[in-house]
Amino acid sequence: MKEFKEGYSNDRSAVAYENRSSFSHENETAEPGYYEVKLDNGVTVSLTATKRSGFQRYIADHDGEMRVLVDLGFAINWDKPIDCSIYFDGEILKGKRISTGWARHQYQYFASMFSKKPEKITGIIDGIFNNRSHVEGQRVGMIFAFNVKKGEEILVKTGLSAVDKKGAEENLKAEIPGWNFDDVRQAAFSEWNKELSKIKAASSDPEILKVFYTSLYHSMIAPYTYSDLDGRYRGTDGEIHQSDSFTNYTVFSLWDTFRAAHPLFTILQPERVSDMIVSMLNIYSEQGKLPVWSLMANETNTMIGYHSVPVIADAMFKGIEGFDHELAYKAAKHSSTLDFEGLHYYRRYNFIPADLENESVSKTLEYCYDDWCIAQMAKMLDKTEDYNYYMKRSKYFENIFDPETGFIRGRLSNGNWKEPFDPLYSSHRQDEYTEGNAWQYTWFVPHDIYGLAELMGGVPALIQKLDSLFLQEEGVKGEDASSDISGLIGAYAHGNEPGHHTAYIFSHIGTPHRTQELVRKIMTEMYHSGKDGLCGNEDCGQMSAWYVFSAMGFYPFNPADGAYVIGSPLLDKVSISLPENKEFIIVAENNSPENIYISKVMLNGKEIDRKYINHEEIMSGGELVFTMTDKK
Repeated sequence: MKEFKEGYSNDRSAVAYENRSSFSHENETAEPGYYEVKLDNGVTVSLTATKRSGFQRYIADHDGEMRVLVDLGFAINWDKPIDCSIYFDGEILKGKRISTGWARHQYQYFASMFSKKPEKITGIIDGIFNNRSHVEGQRVGMIFAFNVKKGEEILVKTGLSAVDKKGAEENLKAEIPGWNFDDVRQAAFSEWNKELSKIKAASSDPEILKVFYTSLYHSMIAPYTYSDLDGRYRGTDGEIHQSDSFTNYTVFSLWDTFRAAHPLFTILQPERVSDMIVSMLNIYSEQGKLPVWSLMANETNTMIGYHSVPVIADAMFKGIEGFDHELAYKAAKHSSTLDFEGLHYYRRYNFIPADLENESVSKTLEYCYDDWCIAQMAKMLDKTEDYNYYMKRSKYFENIFDPETGFIRGRLSNGNWKEPFDPLYSSHRQDEYTEGNAWQYTWFVPHDIYGLAELMGGVPALIQKLDSLFLQEEGVKGEDASSDISGLIGAYAHGNEPGHHTAYIFSHIGTPHRTQELVRKIMTEMYHSGKDGLCGNEDCGQMSAWYVFSAMGFYPFNPADGAYVIGSPLLDKVSISLPENKEFIIVAENNSPENIYISKVMLNGKEIDRKYINHEEIMSGGELVFTMTDKK
């Protein structure tokens, strides 16, 4: 086929992969569960969704031919098609896209239906047009042409499945049985509104509310459902599994989300937490280890640590049921015995030598924390010997602390310190730190800050050095330093996750006014409602979960001990809806941009002098009242 009639393609040259239209962000509208844009060719596009299906609406702005391109041949750096097919039987468009990239074997089946019969169908294989209604290959597509009148709608609804085409078709017919686009949009909005309404926030500043609810929305996007309506799902072993008792989830960005996103789930969505952990345990059974960074039934092995462990330990500590605690412990312990990412060196040397493993310091620190979590699981299960063993491992960070420089830094297998050393230096290629430097990573000991203080010469010495972190004139050195080191206050990098607890150290060790100053500064300067409203990678909701907690006035400093360290509430009032019709209310009296310090904290009418509240205190319901002042 050599030419098309004049129509809605921005390029009229009949080149299939240019059969698209440009658009401007100025012509976009978005809300939870809905997106709309007016393309430069005049077509108005609206999108909404259910859990496993999508709904598209195209509205013509003049008479003519409208073409819809289904393109399975697109390729980006992290995902390339390897086996694709499209078949249209006159009623249902069915197909698959098997791709490789970050997820090495990603399966996506789909089934689509059109509200109007197409006038013409054009198949595409490797950019060559044909008249087939069934095309297969690596880069395939299909163009559906419709004769339309001005104002006419073309509706397309699509079911998705990672299992097979039948699953996609059944998901579609069950979730979008009719053709009322606005009903589906309203159902999506209502579902989102139900979740977002679990926190009712109040502030005299509408910008704060806008950022808060945007953050709350972001925190809920992942992980997401990865099973068909009939309970079938694809496992990391490539096999199809059946579940009748839980929802299978995927997208576990655990190096990021264990810090605040998952603790937030234990408050707002505890009923989903057990299914997330069951999903993790099934991944353990299928691939031989707990997920590190799980994506679409693939283990990407991205990032470091075995951070399924703190998520599971946190749920156990908080009394969340619905998963096998003994199996969870077995899986956690197994992850700590593997020989990958320097773990064999970690066990042999009691730290990871910088001359034997890249990112040695960061890996040592992250393993220390995960081991502390395993120790707590062992304690809950009365495994005393294991508890003692993993508590010992949790202190291996002491072996890479240099008392002369006051930093946790790279050490060689012969016991010497790696030279040269600059605490601001970072390299994206070869370094002792993961997306950071010594200034940023020295503080990642959330399970033993007082142990770190002892190494530094006591709490006053730690406070002095911690203050220096935020007062550095330069945040990072190195021509190839990671771009993730962003959102800088001195050398503190809020744009990356390892430092998200750092500002709360002051409050944790008895200097709360510095935490209050810093978290207010971060919330007001690093977050806003513009297009660049985040100072770093969102990382599946972690950046936003930090804000949600901090705006309410506390943060899970150690994400697996059930305690939330108090900061400085940005919101004037918060009401959290809890299970069993309970409610936890947070009030910040005399709150203002100037009154950032807390003079008094009342919990259920009684003053508390500690700098934290417990998970059980929140989940029991009640009222937390902060009295704010401008005096330290």
